[in-house]
Amino acid sequence: MRHCLAVVVSLLMVLAVVAPVSAHGLAGKRFFPSTLAIDDPFVSDELTLPNVLHIKRRGSGDEPPAQETSFSGEFSKRITPNFGISLEGALVHVDPDEGESLTGFENLEVGLKYQAFTSAAHEAIVSLGLGWEVGGTGRKATGAESFDVVTPAIFFGKGFGDLPDSLSALKPFALTGLVGLAIPTRAKSRTVKVDGDEVEVEIERHPNVVKWGFALEYSLPYLTSYVRDPGLPSFMRRLIPLVELELETPIDRGQGGLTTGTVNPGIIWAGRFFQVGVEAVFPINERSGKNVGVRGMLHFFLDDLFPTSIGRPLFGR
Repeated sequence: MRHCLAVVVSLLMVLAVVAPVSAHGLAGKRFFPSTLAIDDPFVSDELTLPNVLHIKRRGSGDEPPAQETSFSGEFSKRITPNFGISLEGALVHVDPDEGESLTGFENLEVGLKYQAFTSAAHEAIVSLGLGWEVGGTGRKATGAESFDVVTPAIFFGKGFGDLPDSLSALKPFALTGLVGLAIPTRAKSRTVKVDGDEVEVEIERHPNVVKWGFALEYSLPYLTSYVRDPGLPSFMRRLIPLVELELETPIDRGQGGLTTGTVNPGIIWAGRFFQVGVEAVFPINERSGKNVGVRGMLHFFLDDLFPTSIGRPLFGR
């Protein structure tokens, strides 16, 4: 696993040196905002702080239902114009229906991303990525695992601005998405519980999981600038309504096909230097839960805030 990881990292770094790229989040006239639930299809110099999620989780086994609130942050940095790294961490507070509340960090997540293709004419972006959840860096009591999880993934973004003028009403739409495979470095964990003379051994299997998601957006900035100006107030001209799907499907070890996830309708306001977003969080099935949550995000464009310092690539322009 470590050898394969080194090979993938080396390949991404070589490609990053030789391939061209456009400015972050842009493909021609199309601006792709940073979405709240799924990762972006582009490399960037950006800071998310905070991304807040509040939802009541269903009970599982001996664990009762619990209110869960997470405060996460992510820093993304371009090494070259088309190759970047990101660091993400989260603090989680769990308040169960029974028992004491717990607070702890989730495992640190490190990401590499290479923006492999950008088409201005077709408002399209494709990127390759590699995520690494660093096992043992979070608190076990709040759900952080002791083993690593490696996730190779492909990301895409496609605007509909290249449609014919007869379909101009659809041009402000855009679709972004990702497909990845989360590969745990440990297939199973064994827990031994001793109660007097009784010894109980519990085995938890850790499947490989397909992580996939989509975001369908309707850009009012694109509508007013490139399709027609309906005379909206300045505040509304910066709004981007969207619906995100965030899904996980295990593929083996006794859990194959048991998809869980959420549907997240919401809205983003995108300014020049930052954006603000809020979404409702609806579980897709009973396995995913039955309670509606809420997510909010504040996101800063470092390349616009600090274009000559921390907002520019370390190498190249």
